[in-house]
Amino acid sequence: MFGLDTSLTILLLVCLFAAAVFEFINGFHDTANAVATVIYTNSLKPWAAVIWSGIWNSIGVFAGGIAVAIGITNLLPTEVLLDTNIYHNIALILSLLITAIAWNLGTWYLGIPCSSSHTLIGSIIGVGVAFTIIMPDTGTSYVNWSKASDIGLSLLLSPILGFSLAILLMYILRQVIKNKVIFKEPVSNNPPPFWIRLILLLTCTGVSFSHGSNDGQKGVGLVMLILIAIVPGYFTLNIEKTPSDMHEIISEVKVTFAKINPTELTQDEHFEYTKAFNNLNYLDSLMLSKKSLSEFDNYQKADIRKAVVLLGKSSKVILKSHNLNLSISNNSKLKKDIEQLKSITDYAPIWVIFMISISLGLGTMIGWKRIVQTIGEKIGKQHLTYAQGASAEIVAASTIGFSTWLGLPVSTTHVLSSGVAGSMVASKGIKNLNTKTIKNIAIAWILTLPVCIILSASLFILFRWLI
Repeated sequence: MFGLDTSLTILLLVCLFAAAVFEFINGFHDTANAVATVIYTNSLKPWAAVIWSGIWNSIGVFAGGIAVAIGITNLLPTEVLLDTNIYHNIALILSLLITAIAWNLGTWYLGIPCSSSHTLIGSIIGVGVAFTIIMPDTGTSYVNWSKASDIGLSLLLSPILGFSLAILLMYILRQVIKNKVIFKEPVSNNPPPFWIRLILLLTCTGVSFSHGSNDGQKGVGLVMLILIAIVPGYFTLNIEKTPSDMHEIISEVKVTFAKINPTELTQDEHFEYTKAFNNLNYLDSLMLSKKSLSEFDNYQKADIRKAVVLLGKSSKVILKSHNLNLSISNNSKLKKDIEQLKSITDYAPIWVIFMISISLGLGTMIGWKRIVQTIGEKIGKQHLTYAQGASAEIVAASTIGFSTWLGLPVSTTHVLSSGVAGSMVASKGIKNLNTKTIKNIAIAWILTLPVCIILSASLFILFRWLI
């Protein structure tokens, strides 16, 4: 398999299976975010809700693109994934997988809504930090802190947005909807009126789809990390692309870049412009030297990947410049050509997406009850009303969908739990929150990143020492 011997093939399969397990756990850990409201408002029976949610989670993985997945993949520089000792790469992958699975299972067992996104990202950062510690003489940080800060900001703002927008939406609903039945608690086991039930079903569908399109991509990014680390010759670059095609795109980018007057740029922008041109020339010389990307060795592929990533960053800086003298059409063309060029690195095989889709969908249908009870019964002191359920899920679906469009991972758990809390506050004020539950959730949220960073770093150092 991929030219590996039997032992490495088994280890590769173990790592891929562990990634599927992580996504499976992610599914039943986060199911509550989509189904808690429809179950606690009697809109759907639990079995129907989890099956419906699982189906739409799977669909979301396919429809969400791969922007978030690439963000996860780019958290670690390619050189971290190309250790000459492949067993060191396996140690890296197993460290972050064990950490992510252990923390997710632990918080699920305790019934605490916790972010799988934080868990995975903390685990990835941890192995990057450990790699930096192991190689202190290089003076290089092996974590993409720029990307990590963007993701961190996204994860930090999401619960604030969820809480605030839910309060705002509850206020709007009170002003617009005259039928006050929507603000009442469900009666016994009776289903809500048809129009309320329809709204709640649509919001459940929206959260499930959004969760699949965002969280599913994290699983895709995780699998790509595994494949690049263990079989880089096949997955560092999209070998379905051809050097001749890349040469044509690079030539187009160079023509557009030549229309920029670098003397009008700031010093930092000029530096990025020069760096971009150097990377373009380097890439062009490589593309002209081969007929197939598979002809490059692993380190050349890594250099190509790095050059494309750096070119993308430089172009982003230049295109944001207020001093840029490009026409609107040339500006759009440059963006389009850069995106085409990045297709050599920003990709995922269809079988990877399918594997994650199935894992997430199946996980969604199992193990949902613990977190559902916390969200439905313990965040607030009152039973979830129809309006509260709808508000929390509308906010969650829209926030997650917007984040996916931006290519940023966001915590479904944080947004939805915060949305439920906001809807409770909007109804009867801050006293309507269950302080014990909120405190437990807050502690878990605060601890997730540092615990996962420390644990994955420690495991990586231990495994490297043992191998």
